[in-house]
Amino acid sequence: MNAQSSGRVSSPEDLEVIREGVRSVVARFDDEYWLQRDEDGKFPREFHKAMAEAGWLGITMPEEYGGSGLGVSEAAVMMHEVSSHGGGMAAASSVHVNLFGPHPIVVHGTPEQKKEWVPRLVSGEDQCCFGFTEPDAGLNTTRIKTFAEKVPGGYLVHGQKVWTSTAQVASKIMLLTRTTRYEDARRPTDGITIFYTDLDRSKIEVRKIPKMGRKAVDSNAIFIDGLFIPEEHRIGEEGRGFSYILDSLNPERVLVAMEAIGIGQDALRRATAYARERVVFDRPIGQNQGIQHPLAEKWMYLESAFLMAMRAAELYDSGRPCGAEANSAKFLGARAGYDACLQAVLTHGGFGYAKEYHVERLLREVTVTRIAPITEQLILCFIAEKVLDLPKSY
Repeated sequence: MNAQSSGRVSSPEDLEVIREGVRSVVARFDDEYWLQRDEDGKFPREFHKAMAEAGWLGITMPEEYGGSGLGVSEAAVMMHEVSSHGGGMAAASSVHVNLFGPHPIVVHGTPEQKKEWVPRLVSGEDQCCFGFTEPDAGLNTTRIKTFAEKVPGGYLVHGQKVWTSTAQVASKIMLLTRTTRYEDARRPTDGITIFYTDLDRSKIEVRKIPKMGRKAVDSNAIFIDGLFIPEEHRIGEEGRGFSYILDSLNPERVLVAMEAIGIGQDALRRATAYARERVVFDRPIGQNQGIQHPLAEKWMYLESAFLMAMRAAELYDSGRPCGAEANSAKFLGARAGYDACLQAVLTHGGFGYAKEYHVERLLREVTVTRIAPITEQLILCFIAEKVLDLPKSY
């Protein structure tokens, strides 16, 4: 995901080749594999390794560092396929941080940093977690309090982060800090700095957060007490980190939309198969309009959301503004995916509540897409203000 788009958009045939290649990997991991990961909470290392060996972790990384140098459209198709085969957000989250997360390194890192760090992310040798969100700041990133104090040779960091995914298994952390306190900054967005460094567990305490879904990909609260970060681990200029993270926000929204859509379509396929086979009162339940119509409606919403997500990806890859489309795709994709999963559970009736049919797991997996990385309410505010030209409400 280059800062300056090449203007290249892949053909449908190229995208189908990507889809088939990804499918050849993800199809090796069946429902039983993902059910076990949902029960034992173990990171899906076998899946992550298989995706790395097939080269998919580097789909958006520059070719000179071992990646494929492709765009958001290709990454969107990849993540749609990853999420469509029973793995839900556990499968998607285990790999998608590689697609947008290292963006500040690729765009703003020095040649030495990129040469050292990016190939190890592409190969899967390093796993990175992202320390951005804080418990008191939430989506108001300018209000983070984690502070990096300048000391000889680098920075000394103290602070706290929350919802830091994969910190249980990560070897690296990308950390968003303040190097100028909020009250001393000229503007709220000034004085924020990004680092990429070793996850030193002697200075960083990692506490797992038990949660509703995606058990196999851990979420954590982390507590940083006197972590020394060498100056050469700073990305870009001191104090400009807020602007650096903006580059990856629209691609992230597109990818999350595609993941939610893929999960919803997976659930819908299971529901329609069950409706064809389940016989009650001497007829398949799928013959009843009370079953048919909700499923047909969910299909239409999922397909519509898919088109919006691909539209946003194409706009991004061709270097055109895509904020409204990317945010709309995230909103519509998450809603459509969630509604399809819920309807799949209801279609199965009592069996929808049983783990053996997997739809209850998909419902738990997809729910997070309605909440993260941005809430539905803020997306509605964005559309109201930026598209409809209504006064800012917050």
